[in-house]
This record gives sequence, structure tokens and C-alpha cells, in this order.
Amino acid sequence: MKFVKCGVAALAIAASSVAFAENADVTVENEYEAIGWTPIAVSLCSPVQIPWGSHTWDVFGFNLGILWSDTPKMYGLGLGSLAMATRDDMIGLQLSGFCNWATKDVIGWRTTLGANITFGTTYGVDMGAFGYRTGDFWGWDTEFLGSYQKNIWGVGIGGLINLTTEQSYGCTIGVGGNMAKIAYGCQIGGIFNFAQELHGAQIGVVNFAKECPWGFQIGIVNIIMENVIPVLPIVNASF
Repeated sequence: MKFVKCGVAALAIAASSVAFAENADVTVENEYEAIGWTPIAVSLCSPVQIPWGSHTWDVFGFNLGILWSDTPKMYGLGLGSLAMATRDDMIGLQLSGFCNWATKDVIGWRTTLGANITFGTTYGVDMGAFGYRTGDFWGWDTEFLGSYQKNIWGVGIGGLINLTTEQSYGCTIGVGGNMAKIAYGCQIGGIFNFAQELHGAQIGVVNFAKECPWGFQIGIVNIIMENVIPVLPIVNASF
């Protein structure tokens, strides 16, 4: 994610933010290469920060983005009024106003009023308006609008829809609905649930599964296309 670079001076921080450059062999994606690490970083807007050049310093400790922060690795606590971007792994707690972005893996807890975005695997808790993950999600996800991921293991709660392009393990709850290629566990939708292959339960007004090796549906309209009786009201099942 490219941020607009501001040409203003960074604020001074305490002496504890002295950077250590002896660990300088870290290379990350998008031509971001860490030249060292620092226990504390304070940035106005990338790359205006102390230590200078936020995208070249790993932060192992505390990372404060007065507007936004952009770092290779971030292990610890990250706070950003607008956005927090991590080009490598993020491990710890990250809070931002509008966006938490990770190019690789996330282990920990992220909260934002906007989007939680991950291009690797997420382990832990995400809370925000929308979750977008090209990889897998393991843990607990609560998004005001909904979520998108390849696979999910755990609990996903979305205000509108939870969309899983491959496999869902656990429970997904959508005020609007849930969609998954293969669903293991439970889909609870205020309006609809969809799965090409269902192994478990669907509870909603309209439930659809192309096939159901085992499981059941509870709703007004229940459809299992390859069942002996494909459409039934109230309950449909296959065991």
C-alpha cells in the first residue's frame, strides 16, 4: 500500500527510541529492506519518523503513527490515528483509525474503524468494518460490514456477509448471510446461507447447498440440490 509522503519534519521522541542496527539482514517484499531495528518509533507520515525512514526500520516494541506508520516488521504495540502498514510480519496488538495493513502474516489482535487487510495468514483477533484476506484466517473475526478470506478456522461475524472462497471450519454468522465453497460446522445467516458442499448446519431464511454429505438445514426454504427431495420447508437434511 502506497502512502502519500509528507515533507515535514518529524517530532522528537525520548532517548529510549535509539535505534540498533546490528541486525541488518532482514529483507522484505516490495523492495522494503530493514537496515536495523528500534524499540520505539514515532512517525508523522511515512517515511517522516524517528528513526528516519520508517520503511527501513523494524520495530520491536512500540510504534506510534501520528498520522500513519509504515514499517517492515512490527512486534509489539502499534497505534495509528489513520493507518498502520506492515510490509513483513506483524506480531502483537495493532490499533488504527481506518486501516491495518499486513503484506505477510499477522499474529495477535488488530482493531480499526475501517479495514483489516492481510496478504498472508492471520492468527488471532480482527475487529473492524471490513476484513480482506487473500490467505487464511485462524481465530475470531468481527466486522461491521463483513469479511473476505480464502479459508477460515474459528468464528466469523459479519454485519452483511462473510465470503469464504474455499473452506470454512467453525461458525460464520452474517446478518445478511454467509457464503463458502465448502462449509464444515455452522453457517447462521439472517437472510441466506450458501455452500457448494455442506458438512454441518445452515440456519437462515433461505439455505442452499449443492451437496450435503452430512448435515441439516433449518429455515423457510431449504435446498440441497443432490438430495432425494431437493427443496423442503423448515428442515432439510442428509446423513
